[in-house]
Amino acid sequence: MMDRFPARVAIYEVGPRDGLQNESRPVPTADKVAFIDALSKTGLQHIEITSFVNPKWIPQLADVVEVARAIERRLGVGYSCLVPNRQGLDRALAAGMREVAVFISASETHNKKNVNKTIAETLAAFEEVIGPAREAGVKVRAYVSTVFGCPYEGAVDPKKVVELVGELRARGVYQVSLGDTIGVGTPLQVRSVLEQVFAVAPVEEIAVHFHDTRGTALANVLIAVGMGVSTVDSALGGLGGCPYAPGASGNLATEDVVYMLSGMGIETGIDLEALVACSSKVAALVGHELPSKYLKAALGARARKGRAA
Repeated sequence: MMDRFPARVAIYEVGPRDGLQNESRPVPTADKVAFIDALSKTGLQHIEITSFVNPKWIPQLADVVEVARAIERRLGVGYSCLVPNRQGLDRALAAGMREVAVFISASETHNKKNVNKTIAETLAAFEEVIGPAREAGVKVRAYVSTVFGCPYEGAVDPKKVVELVGELRARGVYQVSLGDTIGVGTPLQVRSVLEQVFAVAPVEEIAVHFHDTRGTALANVLIAVGMGVSTVDSALGGLGGCPYAPGASGNLATEDVVYMLSGMGIETGIDLEALVACSSKVAALVGHELPSKYLKAALGARARKGRAA
């Protein structure tokens, strides 16, 4: 199954939403807009900019409407947002969004903690989001969380994941992103789950979303891409975490995955140096060092070169 490497992989940048949502230090609206505008100039084709959830749950994203309206929308770049319900969809449409994403967990406990609904109730609620969004000419993506393990229930049966992927495709989403929410997935597990998912969905409709809690994210991407997956979610600098998944660390860093894929001859269309410049600025905004290994190496090389000069 390791002979289907695509010529090009699309990076779905989730740093402005999934990355910033777990940061305790408030980031001003103008800085978020500048962050997204800078990302738009790196060659990224997909950027998830924010989430239309109730601000009391994620205060960091309370300025969702202002951000959505203020960013510079560049030709060739798709901008998306998370919506939890019909109210969120209506706000997103009013703010000019042309792509939205819905989210659900493969484990009942995490789903309940995350959206205060059972999996069945969440699927029912999607009827008020997916259909109306598509009728409005808006694309709908879906996230399935805790695919490879749950912080509350432990192991997750892949059959539940397969069932959800089938349900979501039947409702009209164009792509399903499979998430390793707490970073417990391992390469052979990823292969096994994807083999089962591909029985109900074509490879081009599946994306992967790994957190790097235990250092396996790049290895997991290698397996997925080797099986033909051509969309990988990541966050600039390795930002992120899940507020409802204790122990979850940051997302796979965009710089790290772009470096690996480029070194393998797989095109991403992304300028690594431009990403490093963005990461350096974002680190100052959030007030801490970012975990990206490529970023650390690049900054270290610059520092050594400066001392040598």
